[in-house]
Amino acid sequence: MKKNEGTADRVIRVILGFILIYIGAIQMGLSGVLAYIVVLVGLILLITGTTGFCGLYTVIGINTLKKKTD
Repeated sequence: MKKNEGTADRVIRVILGFILIYIGAIQMGLSGVLAYIVVLVGLILLITGTTGFCGLYTVIGINTLKKKTD
């Protein structure tokens, strides 16, 4: 897997991931399917943010990673 997320993209994903997990699992007391969906989306954001790779970005051809210039 080749990284395709820039630093700002990754930071935003990690922060949003933690927020969604907190809302879905703890804070808002969401019940049933909605809580699971919110937590799942949060986990996906957290994982893609920490790895620097987004499969959806690959499919649609987006790359927010700045290329190093020599």
